[in-house]
Amino acid sequence: MLSGVRSYVLQGIEALPCEVEMDLDDVATVGEGRKETIVGLPDAGVKEAIERVRSALTNSGYAWPRGRVVINLAPADLRKEGPVYDLPIAVGALLVQGVIPGASGRARFKGRLARDADADRSADGTPREPLDHRRYVFAGELALDGRLRPIRGVIALASMAKDHAAAGVVVPAENAAEASVVPGLEVYGARTLTEVVGLLTGTLDIGPWAAPDIESMLRGAPAPVDFSEVRGQEAVKRAIVVAAAGGHNILMLGPAGTGKTMMAKALPGVLPPLTPEEAIEITRIYSAAGRLPPGEGLITRRPVRSPHHTASGAAVVGGGMVPRPGEISLAHRGVLFMDELAEFPRDVLETLRQPLEDHVVTIARSHSAVRFPANFMLVAAMNPTPKGDVSPDEVGRRAMERYLSRLSGPLLDRIDIHVEAPAVPWKELSRAGSGTSSAAMRDQAMRARSAQQERQGAGVPNARLSGRQLDGFAAMTDEARSMIGRAMTELGLSARAYDKVRRVSRTIADLEGAEVVGVPHVAEAIQYRLLDRRV
Repeated sequence: MLSGVRSYVLQGIEALPCEVEMDLDDVATVGEGRKETIVGLPDAGVKEAIERVRSALTNSGYAWPRGRVVINLAPADLRKEGPVYDLPIAVGALLVQGVIPGASGRARFKGRLARDADADRSADGTPREPLDHRRYVFAGELALDGRLRPIRGVIALASMAKDHAAAGVVVPAENAAEASVVPGLEVYGARTLTEVVGLLTGTLDIGPWAAPDIESMLRGAPAPVDFSEVRGQEAVKRAIVVAAAGGHNILMLGPAGTGKTMMAKALPGVLPPLTPEEAIEITRIYSAAGRLPPGEGLITRRPVRSPHHTASGAAVVGGGMVPRPGEISLAHRGVLFMDELAEFPRDVLETLRQPLEDHVVTIARSHSAVRFPANFMLVAAMNPTPKGDVSPDEVGRRAMERYLSRLSGPLLDRIDIHVEAPAVPWKELSRAGSGTSSAAMRDQAMRARSAQQERQGAGVPNARLSGRQLDGFAAMTDEARSMIGRAMTELGLSARAYDKVRRVSRTIADLEGAEVVGVPHVAEAIQYRLLDRRV
């Protein structure tokens, strides 16, 4: 007897279709004994599924097939990993035994769900229709007692199921909210193997999971920190408005205790709210990495990732034998905050150069290459010296230059805005009232973003403009062009830094509502090349 159950293979953050085939030779002689084989490039976790499924079936009141069993995970050239195949293997085992109806006919139902005269009717008296297993995709880890445990990558599974014209998915109940985010798909969340059997035999009357209202979820997502809580630092707040308005990377340089970390955490409150498409995209990454918070089906706020300066390159960029997203992909559509930037290993910092330009990470292995999105805003902070203070004498100046030299020129070129965050005077700290709020800063940034969208189209902030696009979209006065020329000569700016100045100037002009970039806009943008002037 042969059965086939639809499931998936998770590669990076993408799900690919996988069919779990099971063949039962029930005429095997007793002398041959019981034998089970899993083929199709399974890893150790998949090979162990037989023992988990056998125990789950037995403890749920069912039996493992008697005879020789061959389980094939197709396509056979893709490596399979993890416990996601427990549920489809269990469903296949029940199909070949006739417990679940196959191509035709009712199941000869056995197990804990006892049938009575009304077993085939729903609450309103209409006949219950069992789910046709051929129209659904199954995935889930089984506990030994038959409970279903959550798995990774369910939102990718749901997207794949929709793309391949499946009617819906059957997943663990804890993953149902995540799968229901994908519209136009029936999502059934089951807590036990017995409930799955009830759905497939028509003896359990539950409907699909209700789809959430994504728009309202995104509107109700508050920012973690408000800029009104930050005393002083109005010049830095202005630079952050510019960064948020144009999607620019920013580096804050200043002594310890000046509020750099607090401002980085408040930055998402200035950025535009997530669109439903962006929220689903971020959730897909977190689900594939196993980082989706328990009970949450959707990431509703722009992420802020803060790797420690001892993090390895694989932790920041991503990697592993089976590639997983790193911190820069987990910061996709959000903020990557790197505190104490100069304390990160040089090789880790240099790995950021390509993602900052291309907004994608490619991790190559001998068997495949995986691409992870990495479209993030880099917000970095560092002290001027290892001690965290500033000394005006010659010794202090040399110590600062040595410390800043840990950052390479190509990396600094990729950071659009360098701004100094000085120590806040006592009068500022003790003054009653609050400074500029996140709401006021967001209003400024959103007006500039609206101007960019009208001029450049959706999804193209100023920070992503190419040199050719800048020639058309960032028209300058002759005086402004002359000022940039002098800055190139006096500061020794690179060609990349030249384009950075033009992009930031265009954003400052958008904040002022100006069509043409003028001298004040260029002057402010040049002031944001702080480290080019010092190093």
